[in-house]
Amino acid sequence: MTDDPSPIRVLIADDHPVMRDGIAAAIDSGRDMTVVGEAADGAEAIVRFRELNPDVALIDLQMPGVDGLQAISTIAGENPAARIIVLTSYPGDARVKRALTFGASAYLLKTATREEILAAIRSVMGGRRVVASEVAGEIASHAWSEMLNDRELSVLRLVATGHTNKRIADILCVSEDTVKARLKNIMTKLGAMDRTHAVTLARNRGFFDQ
Repeated sequence: MTDDPSPIRVLIADDHPVMRDGIAAAIDSGRDMTVVGEAADGAEAIVRFRELNPDVALIDLQMPGVDGLQAISTIAGENPAARIIVLTSYPGDARVKRALTFGASAYLLKTATREEILAAIRSVMGGRRVVASEVAGEIASHAWSEMLNDRELSVLRLVATGHTNKRIADILCVSEDTVKARLKNIMTKLGAMDRTHAVTLARNRGFFDQ
């Protein structure tokens, strides 16, 4: 008679204690997995991953100090085989693509059921990638749209903080005509009606998360 396989060892990183407790309860309800550690921010997640070497890490994106994306990038950089599941309140195709590029294996929203979270953990353990259906739909809806480049993002971030075109030109050491040209490209790529709409769309899609 063979021994039962070892349970899947899971690390949870989220800055809300109640959320961590809820996730931990869901995971511990699965007979084939157990929570081995928790972290309240990205920096602690990195340290705890190094200490515990969990099979799977569930990481929120919005955390104080070192955020989830930075934590994912660092963990995956040090451990290319790391299995990381993003569990967040925020969809957005640009945000999702960045998380997967940085090393995440799955992307779930916090509206996920207990069964969906447990299934995702088992799936990434099996080498599969998981993206929540709502998130996959959003990615598909923007599949043919162009991503904003770094120069365009630098302009849009300054627009988001209320700067005029002239002030943006001064800060970036470019001409005002260059700023206007970049804004025109931004609004075309995002399908925005005006600069305020462009900021809203970019924020919702996760372009500012870097």
